[in-house]
Amino acid sequence: MSSNENAELSEFLRSRRARLKPADVGLPEYGRQRRVPGLRREELAQVAGVSVAYYTRLEQGNGRNVSLEVLNAISDALRLSETEHSHLLHLAKPTRQRGATTSSPQRVRPALLTMLDAIDGVPAYVWGRRTEVLAWNRTASALFGDWAAREPRDRNWARIVFLDPDARRLFPNWKAKATDVVGQLRFDAGRHPDDPLLAELVGELSMKSEDFRTLWASHDVKRKTHASMRIAHPLVGELTVHYETFALPDDQEQALSIYHTEPGSASEEALRLLASWGVDASQDRGASAWHGGGGGLRA
Repeated sequence: MSSNENAELSEFLRSRRARLKPADVGLPEYGRQRRVPGLRREELAQVAGVSVAYYTRLEQGNGRNVSLEVLNAISDALRLSETEHSHLLHLAKPTRQRGATTSSPQRVRPALLTMLDAIDGVPAYVWGRRTEVLAWNRTASALFGDWAAREPRDRNWARIVFLDPDARRLFPNWKAKATDVVGQLRFDAGRHPDDPLLAELVGELSMKSEDFRTLWASHDVKRKTHASMRIAHPLVGELTVHYETFALPDDQEQALSIYHTEPGSASEEALRLLASWGVDASQDRGASAWHGGGGGLRA
């Protein structure tokens, strides 16, 4: 493990331990003042069933030779979510993929591009490492803004959310969206600790956004799966959409996100209007929040 990986493992374990109280893991609370928030190392080691010295070495970033059984026990003691558990395994037992995969351009299969075009009435897009938007259909462009008008490096949810002021108007619950994006970046960082483009992105956002720095320091991890979100669209007003995310079986670095609305709702009607307008919703109808230009399918 590199020194950076050691630091990531150490900081992640400390941040997870700090959010727990003794009562959360079935330990008694004592009346005296606790000098640090969260569980003490010896308390966590007790719950996990490992020695204090062993856990201390792990929290100091020394994950060499740690067994899967011990990691599972520590994960249970820390009450980690499934995503956090996967992140812990990536940090403690990093794997190296062959070749410069993280620096190579990500390509979307032609058949998948055709499918996106075929379901154009439903917002859908493919995204990959570092929250990069790789391909989309016209309705997704009408809902979220004209990705085709952005430079390729800026077709990235992290850059959009933290560096584009319009994102704060588009997402009424901007903090939730920002937290999700940072959580996904953290998860990617655990899987690809040597990704130079991810390191560059994190560095850029850390320099330009105080909000990003704060969220990044929390070490929270999250994967985009399914949920609901509100969108304040400059043409059709506020609507609520639900999304489902599907990992592509032949490329675990890419995922497909599809959005829908409740049948018979005002949101459904708003989305239907956007679908009928297509790229015009971001190009010809005075939507100042969008970045004009072409639209439609791109990869």
